[in-house]
Amino acid sequence: MIEPLLKVKNLRQHFKISRNFTVKAVNGVSFEINAGETYGLVGESGSGKTTIGRSIIRLYDPTDGEIIFNRDKISGELSNKTRRRLRKNMQMIFQDPMSSLNPRKKIGDIIGEGLDIHKLYATPKERNEIIGDILKRVGLSPAHAERYPQQFSGGQRQRVGIARALVMNPKLIIADECISALDVSIQAQVVNLMKDIQDETKCAYLFIAHDLSMVKYISDRIGVLHKGWLVETGSTQEIFSNPLHPYTQSLLSAVPQPNPEVERRRQRIPYDAAAANYENAAMRKVGDTHFVLTQ
Repeated sequence: MIEPLLKVKNLRQHFKISRNFTVKAVNGVSFEINAGETYGLVGESGSGKTTIGRSIIRLYDPTDGEIIFNRDKISGELSNKTRRRLRKNMQMIFQDPMSSLNPRKKIGDIIGEGLDIHKLYATPKERNEIIGDILKRVGLSPAHAERYPQQFSGGQRQRVGIARALVMNPKLIIADECISALDVSIQAQVVNLMKDIQDETKCAYLFIAHDLSMVKYISDRIGVLHKGWLVETGSTQEIFSNPLHPYTQSLLSAVPQPNPEVERRRQRIPYDAAAANYENAAMRKVGDTHFVLTQ
């Protein structure tokens, strides 16, 4: 069997707010991502999607659980050697394309920072060539390297964020709602760009979003999050054609339809979260790759 690129086992991320109150943002989430695959993570705002991405890349220290990336255990204390491999082979595209870019630095210096840290070039000329090539790959001009982030539109800034992640030639990219702040037409361009780059580089994506149509378009497999629990996971076809968990059914029923006749007949499936007791729940296998959270 082919070893998965990323294995997340029973990941928990809790934040202690006070002596008597702890926010349990992520509760025992487990999934795997294979090399060259796109795994979509969907759910409502506050369900724990971004927290999972930040825990995997170690912007947060996981409370409990095990994370294995490229055969390295990256949960717990990290050695300098392991941390360096992690930073080189895993990158993140952040949700807000403006706040994630330093307004005091030129685009070339923002993209080239990883190259500088890991010493991935021999001469300044080679550095400029690498930055120019990656800018062309994401649909920008090498001349844009001398501009500042505030001189770009939202879509262009997100392309810069993608270029910054790609320049390290990573094996996994965590895309944290990277299209939610963009216009619909720009969203399609960015998602198509990400698919083209994946075909070229064979990198894997953890695609975090709440736009189900985009997740369906780009993902090979999907995990559905609700209040920190992974309630259902399976292939894109299984999730959309045969959703089993009540929350997944409710989530899919809320997707608006472009056809006004169909939209008028669309029935929302209500989901009473208060009636769902997730204590001592377990994942039940219902197919080769389809799992659902049950009592």
